[in-house]
Amino acid sequence: MKHAIPRVLDRLYLFCIWVAGLSLFVMTLVIPWGVYARYVLGYGSQWPEPLATLLMVVFTFFGAAAAYRAGSHIAVTMLTDRVGPKVGHVLEWVVDLLMCAICLFTTVWGFQLCSVTWNQTVAEFPFLSVGITYLPLPVGAILILVFVLEQMVFGGQKHRSVVTFGESAKPHEHATEAG
Repeated sequence: MKHAIPRVLDRLYLFCIWVAGLSLFVMTLVIPWGVYARYVLGYGSQWPEPLATLLMVVFTFFGAAAAYRAGSHIAVTMLTDRVGPKVGHVLEWVVDLLMCAICLFTTVWGFQLCSVTWNQTVAEFPFLSVGITYLPLPVGAILILVFVLEQMVFGGQKHRSVVTFGESAKPHEHATEAG
């Protein structure tokens, strides 16, 4: 059971990668259309910029969750690099606990923001609730929280083949995934 959880979280990680990647892909289609419509066709489409902004929010929060799991997020290790292994391990736990607190705060207040703005609509998309556009914030915080808890229980996962896709992994790193 212990090793089944990281495999399930591999799928969640891939889901985050796909959502972030698709958001970025659609942005690359929408933004040039806005430029083309304005400068070639002579009229500005009203929807490309707000859609690109909404997609950037999705990309940011789902991509942040994936980056956290992959260990590719920004980390300032100046202090932990200068202390011994025992103190460094304690500091890592402190950071993980602070990350949990931030994720819980963001989840609670993010859902509160969604709730308060649920009955408002986006001007360019009258069918779309503002609350829905804010959902990536608390959902992304939950995803990051899941990956922080995974790191606390199972250790960092940046060595897993799903994360190192395309890189040449050392043979002993794959052995830890098999179990």
